[in-house]
Amino acid sequence: MSHLLLVMGLHGYALTFGILLAESVGFPFPASIALVAAGAAVASHTLSGPWLLMWAMMALVVGDTWQFWLGRYTGWGLLAFLCRVSMNPETCILRSAESFYKRGKITLVIAKFVPGINTMAAPLAGSMKMPFGVFLRLDVAGSLLYALTYLAVGYLSRDFLAATLKSFYAAGRVMEVLLILAVVAYAAYRVLQFFKYRRYNVVPRVQVAEIAARLAAGEADRLQIVDVRSHGYYDIGAERIYGSIRIEPNNLEEELKNLPKAKDIYLYCT
Repeated sequence: MSHLLLVMGLHGYALTFGILLAESVGFPFPASIALVAAGAAVASHTLSGPWLLMWAMMALVVGDTWQFWLGRYTGWGLLAFLCRVSMNPETCILRSAESFYKRGKITLVIAKFVPGINTMAAPLAGSMKMPFGVFLRLDVAGSLLYALTYLAVGYLSRDFLAATLKSFYAAGRVMEVLLILAVVAYAAYRVLQFFKYRRYNVVPRVQVAEIAARLAAGEADRLQIVDVRSHGYYDIGAERIYGSIRIEPNNLEEELKNLPKAKDIYLYCT
C-alpha cells in the first residue's frame, strides 16, 4: 500500500487525469479503480481532495465533449467503431439507444456506471443532435456523481485496501498464476462467443431498384416496407417511404405484433 501511495503522491493527479481521459474517449482503461486508488490517497493525505476532483472532472468532461462532437459529425460510423469490441456491433448500438428510449436524457447521468453504455452515451447524444448545452449540463452532473462515488469508496475503504494489497503481496506467485488463468479463460470465452454469433454478422440486403420494380409491377399488396430507425433518429414529423409503416426497434416485442404475416417485409433504417 505504501508503494501505491508513493506512486499516487508523485504522479497522482496526472495518472488520474490520464486514465479517466483515456477511458472517456473509448479506451478500456480502469477509470473506477483509478478513482478508488485516488480516494485512498486522499484519505492518507497524499493528495488534495478538491484538486483531485477538479482534475477528474476536467478529464471526464473533456473526453465526453470530444466524443459528443465526434458523434455529431461522424454519426453511425463512430458508434460502430466504438462497438467493434462487441460481438455484435449493431446490438451494442441498439442497447445504448434503448437506454435513451427508456430513460431519456437521464441516461447521461447514470451512463458512466453502466459498462458499454458509458462509452456510447456521449457520441450517441451527439449523433442524435442533442443540444450541446443540454448535453453539457447532464454530463457534468453524471461526471460529478461518478467521480464522487468512487472517490468516496476509496476514501472510506483505505484500511481494507491496504489489507487486501498486503495479502496480494504475500501471495504474489499464486496471484500471478490466477491472473494468467483468468486472461486465458477470458480469451477462450471471447473466441467461443465470436464463433457463436458470427452468423449474425451477415445481414441480407436488397437493392432499392428491386423493391421499386415490385411496386411498379403492382405487387404493393404482397410486400410491406417498414421504417425501423432508432429513437433519436426518428420523430413524428420525419418523412418516410411512401406506403411504409413505422415500428420502434426498442419496443420490438409489441411492435412485431403489428407486422403482416402474409407479406414480404423489407426494413430500412438510418
